[in-house]
Amino acid sequence: DMRGSGESDGVLEDEYLKREQDDALEVIAWLAKQPWCAGRVGMMGKSWGGFNGLQVAARRPPALKCIITVYSTDDRYADDIHYMGGCLLTENPNWSFAMFPSLARPPDPELVGDGWEETWQRRLENTRPWIIDWIKHQRRDGFWKHGSVCEDFSAIECPVFAVGGWADPYTNPVMRLLEKLKVPRKALVGPWGHQYPHQANPGPMAGFLQEALRWWDHWLKDIDTGIMAEPMLRAWMHDGHPPRAIHDEMPGGWIGEPDWPSSNIGPRRFHLNAEGLSDREGPQEERSIASPETTGECTPVWGNNGNRAPECPVDQRMDDALSLVFDSPTLSEPLAFLGAPVVELDVSANQPQAFVAVRLSEVLADGAVSQVSYGLVNLTHDAAHETVTPLVPGSRRRVRVQLNDNAHRFRAGSRIRVAISNAFWPIVWPSPHPVTLTVVTGTSTLHLPIRPDRAEDSALAPLPYAEQSRIHPRTTIEAAVPTVARFERDVATGALDFVHEEDDGKVRLHHGWTTSDRTRRRYHIEPDDPTSACVSWHGLQSYGRTGAFDIEIEATQSIRCTKTDFVLHATLEARRDGRPVFARSWLEHIPRDGV
Repeated sequence: DMRGSGESDGVLEDEYLKREQDDALEVIAWLAKQPWCAGRVGMMGKSWGGFNGLQVAARRPPALKCIITVYSTDDRYADDIHYMGGCLLTENPNWSFAMFPSLARPPDPELVGDGWEETWQRRLENTRPWIIDWIKHQRRDGFWKHGSVCEDFSAIECPVFAVGGWADPYTNPVMRLLEKLKVPRKALVGPWGHQYPHQANPGPMAGFLQEALRWWDHWLKDIDTGIMAEPMLRAWMHDGHPPRAIHDEMPGGWIGEPDWPSSNIGPRRFHLNAEGLSDREGPQEERSIASPETTGECTPVWGNNGNRAPECPVDQRMDDALSLVFDSPTLSEPLAFLGAPVVELDVSANQPQAFVAVRLSEVLADGAVSQVSYGLVNLTHDAAHETVTPLVPGSRRRVRVQLNDNAHRFRAGSRIRVAISNAFWPIVWPSPHPVTLTVVTGTSTLHLPIRPDRAEDSALAPLPYAEQSRIHPRTTIEAAVPTVARFERDVATGALDFVHEEDDGKVRLHHGWTTSDRTRRRYHIEPDDPTSACVSWHGLQSYGRTGAFDIEIEATQSIRCTKTDFVLHATLEARRDGRPVFARSWLEHIPRDGV
């Protein structure tokens, strides 16, 4: 447990603080000095723990000899849960709320002993919504540069094994780590969401623990496991597939690249012409789009959590009807790419603030449209996201939109589609005014990193079977409820609400600690009013021991906007055996800064 969480002392004030890294350095040094340790330590983690691995490696503790980082990022601002391409993600306040009531959790008296109430009270008094600070920093500044190892890749001097999943939001950092690090490194990218590869959906799952053991044995015990003789990158190449909200397994197969960037990959350029995608540049024409603020409901969730829940993009046809669309001719043979597609646009806007969302999809022979990748760019930002310059309405500029890395094989008989919009709700917070974007055809282009099939792929050794250790027994008191993800549309006004509900039920863990967790989110917007955007959360958690006490943590949070400000409101209440013991509320008005 990190400082201020679980049964540890102290207060957890924010993610990735220097104090958090300092604590890790102290733990590593302590481990290395123990008589049962040879002085070599490895570090592994997923998501927050994966961030930790990179950040602590950059601090260069002498005993840290290698890491495995799973679903993490090197860039806390431009490629994380907060601001993607300089656009404010609704996942930013959503992640804040996931932590908000959790910060107020009590420690378990059976494990902590006397003093647990003082520890809990100190946590309650220091709990505050992290979203306040996260919204105050809308540009890439020192707040976000701290903990972003992309600021100095050379600081990492130990070997790195990076693991990602194409359904997970953290795929781009894997490819950057391979390219930018100069240490021994490897990467494994499967079709998975945000769970370890031996537990994740979509499948197929893989024996991650066995692969991790090969890594540890090689770098910590000098045992030649053969892992470093294998391709630097092993990735799952998707085959074209129908769009569904839930995929049990993705069609495709494993491919390998000995180095990254790969000499096996070559660029192919398509021009966005008035009649569609073409290898040849067509006449320059202006095409305009004023997407309704409700555009984006076919991609309702920023990241797939890796559980069997409705979190994958669905058929894109409804959003495509609200976007500028450019289709290729029907493919006569399959076409595969590996890496990051890039779309370059000659574009202008009629407002001083705007963003552009670009989706790459496969149009199947039956007309269904399956999303392959997407990218976002805040048009007021410079490339570093440090300077905000209002747009000159009507002034044309060249914009580079790098889409998320992927590996995908378009089917023969399919078409490649690029769709452009100026709204992407409920993933991206809308611009302060309704926007009309104008794109110049002919000069605007799509660049695909084409990867021909290689005979070496069929010779790849199969990954081991997914297995895991025994799960500690637990007793279900109240059954979990399947995740709810639904849209509600007001026919009279066109207003759209996305409702997302999660209920983990109530369980008693093997040592007697009883917990429950329920969360409800609602995302609201009206088609012609970007200032109608509002996201609200309600969470209820409980902790306790039968016959001893029962503690409830109830929290709410909402974020709405005007043309000039974000308005944040949050409440926190703690109850013990039904009696209130703590309550606090927050109300913040934060000026918009190019977002």
